[in-house]
Amino acid sequence: MTDPQDTTSDRRPGGRTARVRAQVLDAVRAELAESGHEGLTMEGVATRAGVHRATVYRRWRDVAGLLVDVIDAAGEVDWQPPDTGSLRGDLTALNQEIQESLVVRPSLPLALMAASFQSEQAARAQTRLWADRYAQCEILVERAVDRGELPEDTDARSLLIAATAPLYHELVLLRAEPDAQLPKRAAEAAALAAAAGAFAGRNEESP
Repeated sequence: MTDPQDTTSDRRPGGRTARVRAQVLDAVRAELAESGHEGLTMEGVATRAGVHRATVYRRWRDVAGLLVDVIDAAGEVDWQPPDTGSLRGDLTALNQEIQESLVVRPSLPLALMAASFQSEQAARAQTRLWADRYAQCEILVERAVDRGELPEDTDARSLLIAATAPLYHELVLLRAEPDAQLPKRAAEAAALAAAAGAFAGRNEESP
């Protein structure tokens, strides 16, 4: 069932509609990166995009609608998880991508995280995006199991969270300076724990 408060549409526009959407979403990203959620306005987005503000209001209705569509658009990108031939290599490469997205200034991912605390609709959209990304990355664990690197009953989601969480803890919560070794160190720690069975059997129901 469609959420009546959801301002986005399931259809994927083409032609002029697609161009307008691209212009507007590019403008939203730029406004967010420069001014954060607090500075995001329908008028500012319309001006930056070179689109009449009536068009923006008609399609997205409000700032929450713009945020949801920007987050949904991120999920439309044809992104593929790393495939280096080993679990440690895959997790390290994944962490390096995450770190790069968080340390660039201004950082759009950080701006979207902040915005999600101000908008329930954006928070739901971001939860969907994160869930999809973790689901995509489960292939890293499946390949590692096939290679004999991990126990067969390893819980992929728990392992992926353990491997990536240090990046968000250091860079988002503590606002620490980027550490070039952190992606590899966090990946290796999670891979070692997983190989020892730390994440085995997590999908089984408790007795």
